[in-house]
Amino acid sequence: MIYLIKPIIETIKVLGRERFTTQFPEERESLPDSYRSMFKLDIETCISCSACARICPNNTITMVGIITEKGNKVMPEIGIERCLFCALCAEVCPPKCLTLTKNYEVLEAYDKRKFIKRPEELE
Repeated sequence: MIYLIKPIIETIKVLGRERFTTQFPEERESLPDSYRSMFKLDIETCISCSACARICPNNTITMVGIITEKGNKVMPEIGIERCLFCALCAEVCPPKCLTLTKNYEVLEAYDKRKFIKRPEELE
C-alpha cells in the first residue's frame, strides 16, 4: 500500500514547483562565455596554412580550394557532424581568423550534407 501512496505524494510535490522550461523561439537562455558552437572564418585574413586541419583530432577539417579576390586560396571546410568543438583549431590558427561563436541555431538540419560547411558559409 505504501508503494502506491509514495509516488502520488511525490507527483503532487512536483506539480507545486515553479516551471523552468524555456519557450525557445521567444526566450533565449543565457550562455556562458566559454560556450563554443558554430565556426566563423575570416577569409580575408586566412593565410591557408592548414594548421587547423592538421591539429583536428577527428579529421573534420579538410582544405578545399576557393576563388577569392586575391586569386585561388586553400581554405578549411568543416564537417560539423563529427566536430568535438574542442577549439584546438581556433587556438592554433596563427592569424586568429578561425573562431567559434555562440550561435547554436544553425546546427539544426534534417539532411546530413548541410552539416558540411564550405569556407564561404563560415562567415
